[in-house]
Amino acid sequence: VQLQASGGGLVQTGGSRELFCVASGGTFSAYFMAWFRQAPGKDREFVPTISPSGSSTLYGDSVMGRFTTSRDNAKDTVYLQMNNLKPGDTAVYYCAAGRGYFGSSPDKYNDWGQGTLVTVSS
Repeated sequence: VQLQASGGGLVQTGGSRELFCVASGGTFSAYFMAWFRQAPGKDREFVPTISPSGSSTLYGDSVMGRFTTSRDNAKDTVYLQMNNLKPGDTAVYYCAAGRGYFGSSPDKYNDWGQGTLVTVSS
């Protein structure tokens, strides 16, 4: 499946931003979808993942309570709503798709979008 992430930009500390990831070329509703992020000089970090039906979600510790992921299978789209943003959230955000895995390891997701940059100013 091909993934196209968008919605990044510059936001002030404490602000909100919503990211979008549109899928094409596959059966979107069959995939577990995840978001990862990578800041300069740091490893790729798990953000959240969502089950194919959208009924189950799992969040990374650093974003729990601030970020929410959801999906609309009719639109082949997964969302990441980010609230109360902090400078430490500055990173390139990637969406990823996988089958049969509900977890935080990037190696288990086969398809990746190109990333969208979120910059949080202090």
